[in-house]
Amino acid sequence: MRRSRFLACLASLLLTACSVDLGAGLGGGSGTRATSLVVGDEPFAVRSGAAILAQGGSAVDAVTATYFALAVTYPVAAGLGGGGICIVHDAATGRNEEFDFLARDASGGGAYGVAGNVRGFALMQSVYGIVPWQRVVAPGEGYAAAGFPISHALAARLNGAADVVRLDAGLAAEFMDETGKPKPEGSIVSNLDLAQTLAALRVGGPNGFYRGQVGAKIIDYSQTQGGGIAVSDFTANSASRNTPQAMQIQDAFVYLPSQRLGVGAFAGTLFNQLNGAQAWRTTDLQAALADAVKRTLATYAVTDLPADLGATGFAAVDERGQAAACAVTMNGPFGSGRTATGTGVTLARAPSSGQAGLAGAFLTPVIATEGSSGNVSLVGAGAGGPNGTAAIAYALARLGHDDAVTGAANSGTTGSYDTVNAIVCQNDVCVALPNRAGP
Repeated sequence: MRRSRFLACLASLLLTACSVDLGAGLGGGSGTRATSLVVGDEPFAVRSGAAILAQGGSAVDAVTATYFALAVTYPVAAGLGGGGICIVHDAATGRNEEFDFLARDASGGGAYGVAGNVRGFALMQSVYGIVPWQRVVAPGEGYAAAGFPISHALAARLNGAADVVRLDAGLAAEFMDETGKPKPEGSIVSNLDLAQTLAALRVGGPNGFYRGQVGAKIIDYSQTQGGGIAVSDFTANSASRNTPQAMQIQDAFVYLPSQRLGVGAFAGTLFNQLNGAQAWRTTDLQAALADAVKRTLATYAVTDLPADLGATGFAAVDERGQAAACAVTMNGPFGSGRTATGTGVTLARAPSSGQAGLAGAFLTPVIATEGSSGNVSLVGAGAGGPNGTAAIAYALARLGHDDAVTGAANSGTTGSYDTVNAIVCQNDVCVALPNRAGP
């Protein structure tokens, strides 16, 4: 692992305005917390989440709408075939909850993972959502049916995953031009099969995806292509509600994924090492964090990682004080690189396939609350590798020092798709800080 990438990313929370949006009419003025915000890697998906906030939706509604739009506009990392994890803070009840829905190995083995995202977001939205389910699915369906321009964020990932895209008929038809090269930024693309799949789950909820024609097509494709996804895999509940890992970091209470399933293992170990060494209190934050990252990677014997683990993170807060942070992954760029015929659904890689399982270890949705007031001070998610997790830790440390957490110089690295997206609240003002560690 290139150590320079860590050192550069620790100082990098690069502000990119196209990837952040504020719910219309919900922001506060000077001296008032502007608490309705959504942040993520891909701008069209973020706008979908912001529109839900503007309609009075909750933070969970916003991240759910963002996700279903990402499944269309950013399928390299957030396809319907993948899985993930979310942390929710509900100010009304004081509850902090974790929703686990990673893609898992099929009962029959094989290279394809069993999708968890649809069930996970449906479960979370049923608990904490305000607007109807149909509203949070519809924006993604609209992008798939009517088309959308390839964003800068997606174009970068397409170029890096060109060999994967080229080998799948569905992906190539959508994202490759007549010369066999990735379509450039701004090209209008659509996916009518995916639009029909989203229409089915908009109307039927999770059953519209896991059962009926969509589920049957995915299972049939898997079995005819040597995969092991069975009917029982799709009918079994793949999402659960759990208690997140909690720790105190200086004056903040921090909630991050439990290590029950190995999700967030890297973050938990990293944060505990920093706590044990009192490293949060040092003035040389970058050096302390770089050393902790090195030691944590050694703990898990990680010496090298793929440039792209096919993951992304996003977060939202609403005017009621609810906060939600999510990270999802396909276990590689476009997952298995195979799209189930007639569905538009690209299947995740099975987590036991090669280095695919490493993607989950670096998913780091985090929510921090102030110890005195209980107000949210940070909600964000790192994903894709150690840089995303380290940047979340760096932001927490800066908050603990009462230092401003603002945009800094870009890392300048290439070939890296670690990512961090955070909403930081300081001095009664909340700002969204999106960042890409890669191009």
